[in-house]
Amino acid sequence: MTAVQEDLMKLYSQRILALAAAIPHIGRLENAEGSAMKRSPLCGSTVTVDVRVEDGKIADFAQDVKACALGQSSASVLGANVTGRTRAEIEAGRDQLKAMIKDGGPTPDAPFDELEVLRPAQDYKNRHASILLAWEATLAAMDEAGA
Repeated sequence: MTAVQEDLMKLYSQRILALAAAIPHIGRLENAEGSAMKRSPLCGSTVTVDVRVEDGKIADFAQDVKACALGQSSASVLGANVTGRTRAEIEAGRDQLKAMIKDGGPTPDAPFDELEVLRPAQDYKNRHASILLAWEATLAAMDEAGA
């Protein structure tokens, strides 16, 4: 196996593929208070998020994810932990994820610590936007819900 093939095997580990195959809250919300679609111009991945917010926290959430396995696995971790979170908590998770993949920063804090699985993507800058899409769309949808 070549070094490139080994890198790809690490990048698309069984855990990443398992997360990508089990994205929670897939679909759209009927009566969303906020919706946002984000697209990565580099790879064409898109994520659309719908939210309902109560008392500043996500009460209901849905996501339509059309992304690579890395973007899907990021959306999966987000979706599994998004309900009951504030905008500040989602923003902190996004910022920690971005620091981890872009700058080799620490693993994001719980409940988003499972994002550690995406650490090998640090060397694949063309995948960073896809990995962050669900987070960016969630923040934008929360902003719309609060407007």
